Amino acid sequence: MCIKTQYELKKYIKFCSFFALCALVLNFSCQEPKTLVDKIYFGGTVYTVNPEFEIAQALAIKDGKFVAVGSNDDISSKYEALETIDLEGKSVYPGFIDAHTHFFRYGEGLRVVDLVGAKSFEELIQRVKVYADANPDEAWILGRGWDQNLWEGQEFPNRELLDELFPDKPVILSRIDGHAALVNGKALSIGGITASTKLLGGSVLVENGKTTGVLVDNAIDLITDKIPATTEQQARKSLLDAQKNCFEVGLTSVVDAGLNRSTIDLFKKMYADSSLKMRIYAMVNPTKENMDYYFEQGIYQDDNLTIRSFKIYGDGALGSRGAALLKPYTDKPEEMGFLLSKPEEFLDLAEKMHAQGFQMNTHCIGDSANRTLLDIYAKVLKGKNDLRWRIEHAQVVNPDDVSKFAEYSVIPSVQPTHATSDMYWAEQRLGPERIKHAYIFKELLDQNGIIALGSDFPVEFINPLYGFHAAVARKDKNNWPDEGFQTENKLTREEALKGMTIWAAYANFEENLKGSIEAGKLADLVIMENDIMVEDSEKLRDLPIWATIIGGETVYQKAK
Repeated sequence: MCIKTQYELKKYIKFCSFFALCALVLNFSCQEPKTLVDKIYFGGTVYTVNPEFEIAQALAIKDGKFVAVGSNDDISSKYEALETIDLEGKSVYPGFIDAHTHFFRYGEGLRVVDLVGAKSFEELIQRVKVYADANPDEAWILGRGWDQNLWEGQEFPNRELLDELFPDKPVILSRIDGHAALVNGKALSIGGITASTKLLGGSVLVENGKTTGVLVDNAIDLITDKIPATTEQQARKSLLDAQKNCFEVGLTSVVDAGLNRSTIDLFKKMYADSSLKMRIYAMVNPTKENMDYYFEQGIYQDDNLTIRSFKIYGDGALGSRGAALLKPYTDKPEEMGFLLSKPEEFLDLAEKMHAQGFQMNTHCIGDSANRTLLDIYAKVLKGKNDLRWRIEHAQVVNPDDVSKFAEYSVIPSVQPTHATSDMYWAEQRLGPERIKHAYIFKELLDQNGIIALGSDFPVEFINPLYGFHAAVARKDKNNWPDEGFQTENKLTREEALKGMTIWAAYANFEENLKGSIEAGKLADLVIMENDIMVEDSEKLRDLPIWATIIGGETVYQKAK
């Protein structure tokens, strides 16, 4: 076009401006409107833990679920939000799942004497005295957490000093693993326990014809059954205190192992009034009353609660020599531990679980317990399946039995910190050859390509990063030993993260609800300023959580 005058130039500019405006309007009208969501997080390193283990930058949440995850441009071009959060380079993970805890018991333990870490029996007694002086109206003195392996001599304690201090008030102090307890004479009297008391799956320790006050496994129930029941108000407070502490360390789901109907019903009441937000997979105690009720009710699952399994105790613990071994304890050749029920009783339970479609999740520490229960599983399961029966702990497994996990699709549910807590003394119990077949996490993972990771808190600490560190470094809190403990069985960081997210969810039949950051799943997140996938392993235990999010709601935020 040839422009000869100023007038023609102005006319041409107007024409071009009009044409550009029309083009802009046409272009805008052709663009799809953005979808409105509740929240957008962008500018982070998002570990989706999807099947490809993809890493994204941003995600969108609506109505408590993930709508989309992708690059910053992907999300910003398709979505707009009521709230937009710049992650400023922080790392994001699916909400952490602890595959084996005693969540309710942990909460109740916050109301009793804390004996964890007591370095001597004298320190234990001092803590009990302080508690008793501060709580003179308590009818019972309850405590938990002592471990004689931390004391000089590593010998079990005796009740004599407790009898002197508390002649008229019952005292029961549980060992760290819950499989032994120290009680005083008043408690023994209430439980009807004498030096001649005998029972299946438990023992009353006796020296020179007199009870020492130490009870192991089933013997403890003779006294705990007499403790006054917790009130609903106390139970609610216990759960809320436990929940608060768990949120602070990034837990959004827990497996609570060994519950009665009354506690599960309380969960439901607290979900209904929105006071309980922690998601729970409940393992039910296999009492006749519980089995009759839940078999009739059938499997239950919603976004917050799954009820489809029973927790069975196969044997005791290694620390208290209650774990059932194929050969005697190296440090006490007269002892082999014991099963807590007869094999035919375990088989009867297995057949009932199978008939009703419930998971059977069995505590097995010793190699004898693992063999007994794996063989019972084999009789009932008969081969490959998708019933997801579990062995909880799978702590000492004879090499001849490892392949049974693969043959019968049994899921190992293990606790990495057990390895690093026990490594100081476990060889004393097992000897130099048998210890090689303990805490074999990598070997167990290789059977089915899945392993569920937990802590067993309050036996161990609640922080899942302690377990992550123990799994990948095989070291304790002081990063000892330098070379790691039996490092042939350490896990990669990707495997460890899966073990506390998607694999833990799979072990619970919850993989379609949670465990990864994918569209349609519950918007449970953990946000950290550090990246556990690349951070120096020596620092892993001490890394703080920046925020914990459940269903899109921030339930914990680090103080600024």
